[in-house]
Order: sequence, then C-alpha cells, then structure tokens
Amino acid sequence: MYQRFQYHYPGTIRELRQRLIVIPNDQYGDQRLCAYDLHVSVPGATTRAEQDVFGNRVFLVYIPEADSEVTFEMHLVVERDLDDRVLPQIAPADIQPYRVATTLTTPDATMNSIAAQFIEQYPDSEQRADAINTWVYRAMRYGAGATNVSTTAAQALAIGQGLCQDYAHIMLAICHAAALPARYISGHMLGEGGSHAWVEVLLVDQQGGYQAVAFDPTNHRRTTPAYITVAIGRDYHDVSPTSGSYIAPYAGRLSASKRAGLTHLEYRWPLAS
Repeated sequence: MYQRFQYHYPGTIRELRQRLIVIPNDQYGDQRLCAYDLHVSVPGATTRAEQDVFGNRVFLVYIPEADSEVTFEMHLVVERDLDDRVLPQIAPADIQPYRVATTLTTPDATMNSIAAQFIEQYPDSEQRADAINTWVYRAMRYGAGATNVSTTAAQALAIGQGLCQDYAHIMLAICHAAALPARYISGHMLGEGGSHAWVEVLLVDQQGGYQAVAFDPTNHRRTTPAYITVAIGRDYHDVSPTSGSYIAPYAGRLSASKRAGLTHLEYRWPLAS
C-alpha cells in the first residue's frame, strides 16, 4: 500500500511538529506487518517513533524550516492468513477506556432510547451489536460536505448524512449506551480511495477475556480480510492519521492520495477441479 500526505504553504514555515499514525503495529489479530517505509521530503527532518496509550505506532516528525511544501510518503506491506482468522484479544483490565463516551461519541436522548430497545430485544451481545450496525446504516445517508471530523455523533445523526467517521461515532455512542464496550478503528479497504473507519465491539469470549468483533456500519457488514487496521482508539481524534503545528502567519493546504491493493495470493491447498 502507498499513501501520501502533501502540505502546501504560501511561503516559509518554521518549527513544524507533525504527528503521524499511518503504520500499523507488527501484529494485530491475523494481520502481520511485513515491511514499511516512511519518507519525509525535507532534508534535515528528524523522525522518532513511540507508542500512544492505546498501543498504536506513532511517528513524531520535527522540521526546523521548510519552503512552500512538505510531503510525507508511506509504503507498507501486510499479510493476512485467510485460513487462520484470529480476532484481536483484549484483557479485562484494558476494557474501561472503551466503555466511556467521549465528546464525539456522547449519546443523546434518541440514541439512549434506541439502545434501551436493543438491550430489551437482544440479550445476546453479538446479536445486539449486529442490530446496532444495521440501525446506523439505515439511519444515515453517505455523503460529503455535511459534517467534518469535529462533528459529534448526535449532530451527525440529526443531520442524517455523513462520512465513515460519523457512522462509526454513532455506532460507538449507541453501543456504549447499550452496555457494549466498543472502539474506533482507523484503516483502509483494498481498492478504496481514502482512509476508512469502522467499529470493533468487544465481546466476552469463552475464557472470560474479550475479543474484538469488527463491524462496518458505513457498508452494513462485518469486516473482511480486505480491511487493513492501522490504529485503535475511542474516536477519530485519538487516531487522526496526520496532525501537527508550525509557526507562520498563514494556513497550509493538505492534499492526500492512496493506493491499496492485493500484491500476492497464495493457496495453501490445491483448488478442487
């Protein structure tokens, strides 16, 4: 997969500090990172990697000065074993952050009412999560321009239109109100344009821990091996792919592009003739 973020400025900028969450961890469920590369266009840029509180890989880039343009380019290769699907596991001690609503995922009266109905109708947690996924898909219409990354779940639901992060925020708000721990996922779908967002509902497994079951309310389905998970958090603000600050008397302009596709497919057993 290839991804590029390019910032354009009217003139020189100073003290650029950029935060990038664009490369997944080495292992996530049955997803394995095989290789990656991060390139910064400005000579003299310094880059260091760290983990955030959710365990995501975060790159912090510092550029003392740049003229007109800064580009960040990422290449990565991930591998999935389609014959051995493994769901991400979460220890009970790590669940609490995904039970609590954030500013973007606080339920309103409508969501609380819907959640109460789902609790009554679906005592089984997985069936309840499926019902919420369907409800969000039907309640919203996909379209750009009506919302932005700071639009709350309640605002997006009232508008009735939004992008993938709005669908995810609404589903998270209802899940929390319906006593389901859930978290926001940032990543990609093979063959799609920009980054994508979906939801993992954390369901109790047979060992008393939790496993992450992923739902995509934007497309009304469970996720497939064509989904690449980059980062997890409570909402979009936790996992924004790019953010930062700089010193200059003018604003910059961001353009982004991405290519994601299948590069190799290996069959473990011969196909039936």
